[in-house]
Amino acid sequence: MTPRNELRLLPWSGPEGKPCYLSTDDRDGYISRLADNIEAVQLGTAAELLEQAPKTLGDENTDPDELRRLTKQLADALRDVLRIATSRGDLLSVGDPHNI
Repeated sequence: MTPRNELRLLPWSGPEGKPCYLSTDDRDGYISRLADNIEAVQLGTAAELLEQAPKTLGDENTDPDELRRLTKQLADALRDVLRIATSRGDLLSVGDPHNI
């Protein structure tokens, strides 16, 4: 069995919100590429939300429902970015310079 610190934490959750892991040395495999692409989308979404947030928060006429929606989106983006950071940190701790 592969030690947990050698598994890649994937950027999505399984049933009941449990983490999903990938055990492979093939960084060009289908699931690895899919995870890379999803991470890129998640990071892009987080960047867009960070750009939008000051405008929305700075507008005194912003509807409370819009503020709640933005807060939820920011929390979701933060969760995704934290998962990506955790995954990449775990990969770096394994010591393979190809896993960044």
